[in-house]
Amino acid sequence: MKRLFLLFTFLLSFAQMRADEGMWLLMLIKRLNGVDMQKEGLHLTPEEIYSVNNSSMKDAIVSFGGFCTGEIVSNQGLLFTNHHCGYGAIAAASTPEKDYLKNGFWAMKQKDEFNSKDLYVRFLVRMDDATQRITSKLNNKMTGEERKAVIDAETKAIQAENSENGKYTVVVRDFFNGNEFYYFVYQDYKDIRLVGAPPSSLGKFGGDTDNWEWPRHTADFTVFRVYADAAGNPAEYSPSNVPLKPKHFLPVSLKGIKPGDFSMIMGYPGRTNRYLTSYGIQQMVSKDYPAWVEASKLAMDVMKKYMDKDKGTQLNYASQYASVANYWKNRQGTIDAVIKNGTITDKQGLEAKFKQWAVQPANIAEYETVLDDIAIYYKQTSDRNVERNYASLLTRNAKYFSIALQLGSVLKSYAEQDMQGRLAMKPKVEAAVKSAYEKININLEGEMMNSMVGLYQSKVNKDVASPTIMGLDSKNLSNVAYSSIFANKTSVTNFILNPDRLKLDADPLLKIANGIVADQKASSERYSKIDDNFAKNNRLFLAGLMKAIPEKKFYPDANSTMRLTYGSVDTLPIREDRNYFGVTDNYYTDMTGLVGKYKKGDEEFDLPQRVIDLYNMKDFGQYADAKGYMPVNFLSNNDITGGNSGSPVIDGDGNLIGIAFDGNSEALSGDIVFEPEWQKTINVDVRFVLWTIDKYAGARRLIDELQLVRDENTPADTKTRAAKPDHVKTTGKKKK
Repeated sequence: MKRLFLLFTFLLSFAQMRADEGMWLLMLIKRLNGVDMQKEGLHLTPEEIYSVNNSSMKDAIVSFGGFCTGEIVSNQGLLFTNHHCGYGAIAAASTPEKDYLKNGFWAMKQKDEFNSKDLYVRFLVRMDDATQRITSKLNNKMTGEERKAVIDAETKAIQAENSENGKYTVVVRDFFNGNEFYYFVYQDYKDIRLVGAPPSSLGKFGGDTDNWEWPRHTADFTVFRVYADAAGNPAEYSPSNVPLKPKHFLPVSLKGIKPGDFSMIMGYPGRTNRYLTSYGIQQMVSKDYPAWVEASKLAMDVMKKYMDKDKGTQLNYASQYASVANYWKNRQGTIDAVIKNGTITDKQGLEAKFKQWAVQPANIAEYETVLDDIAIYYKQTSDRNVERNYASLLTRNAKYFSIALQLGSVLKSYAEQDMQGRLAMKPKVEAAVKSAYEKININLEGEMMNSMVGLYQSKVNKDVASPTIMGLDSKNLSNVAYSSIFANKTSVTNFILNPDRLKLDADPLLKIANGIVADQKASSERYSKIDDNFAKNNRLFLAGLMKAIPEKKFYPDANSTMRLTYGSVDTLPIREDRNYFGVTDNYYTDMTGLVGKYKKGDEEFDLPQRVIDLYNMKDFGQYADAKGYMPVNFLSNNDITGGNSGSPVIDGDGNLIGIAFDGNSEALSGDIVFEPEWQKTINVDVRFVLWTIDKYAGARRLIDELQLVRDENTPADTKTRAAKPDHVKTTGKKKK
């Protein structure tokens, strides 16, 4: 009965919600008949969006690398995602001599498309409900370990039942704070090749200044292709592989958009905390995120110091720097938005309703103390949670620790082998060493370690701190690393030639790294009962809240599973402190604004001369809006978060109209609470994507394999091929 009540509440709340809020599981579309999505402008059936037995829209959407989303846009496996999603792959392929980040890359022939090492895409095959199966074996009297053991056992069984002997990857996820469970069956493709990328002056136009801001003028897209074996099955990279023939791909619309037009986004949102209590939000904005912001800024400063000195270092650390900078601005923006929007007060109002319901006779035994216990938890763990943030940024950015741990394990096994065993292991060991040091700046890493450890020591309460970290000499720690087996590739190679287990065990850097891991484990054990009780109270709070406020809109938090969000193209109020470059209907930007922001030689606002020349000639071709301007970005009110980067924005007929790439600063509290007035998604207009591919880059062959959708207002396709720009990179060879 409890399960049925939760489902009824879920469906009822969906029927009462606004169309632009919520990240919805696809298999529930048919059951969500309380909302007529067709009245909002959708012309597709639920079966056309999600089907197990027939091709459907879900078959064109992929998890890109496990951290972004991508969409298949041709019958030859062509894939669009964001430039910042492909950033790591582009940087990895770049060298100071062939700088694809700076100059862009375009494969003018299929043979020029090259493999992006370690990149994969994941297709959803099907999903199903495992709630009854798992929750029937759980109860609130279980310890955290007992509960985990049951869930792990059922997960293992579900994976065995559905993987078809390894053909599929099966993932089980909990929803609504552990009150429900679903499993997802995926198929992974590992031969992913880079096809095209605009230069960073387009793909990252605006840099950190414009990040999370509107108006935007960014060509945030990259083009890849999925390859398979001759039978269409996943395969490791091979020259004999062929472009994938997908079950479904998205047609591309040239019709244009206007406010109120239906927009749907499908993708893999990473993590939201919409049901976080006011106590959790207070801890986040007053303690946790300030720690994250401070540590991120320090890491950025260290990287920037060395990146500015050396082109190779700049390329090698570009992806890491961009990621840290993105989170740095996001966390600070979240703090500001929570305070400005009164998020904590709103949450307290919701919790007051829960408390009134919880003290009713039928509920008091199970729910009366839940919120009080949650409040106590944050008091007990406040300093520990701050420590976790500083420790997380330390271990993420100070790579010497992770290198020592990673290679230490490998070298230990190697040293324990006899001569024959070492010969067998040697290629694997050498490959691991090459990977670890391939793009490392030793001086940068030494300073990073000193700086991050020094910050940790100055900010973390000693009662919860790692004894290992607190005992280090942060001013001279780099010297310890430089004297270690793990100092550089040469020193590790020397150890491989003369392995000595005793020397490895005595290595000072490895001792420190192992000590940090041991301290983290001890901290987890120290707080395990407190954390288990908190998880239980979180489950009870959300289950009770759904009963207490049945008119409230409830939907599962994002957890890196495929979701659908729908709404419409929408506007933001004009702000006096912004330049809109003549745009008065504030839902789009155009090339007038792009060129208007241009600053020659500026790291964030420079532009290729070709873009300026094409703009001056008004050479927009079939990609111009019916009103004559060249669109760049647009806004919709879809509900997205990190992981949705690269997601397709789809119209009511199932056509691609844009690629989602950002949110806006006014609503950076969006992972905690949806702000209907302010929360928007910033998208690249697909017409600007195609203009960049065709007119700017001259890669018309890619346009020719798309299914373009036009109407009477679409400019005529003159089929004029843009001349190939001198700077465009194809095979990576210098132009003769």
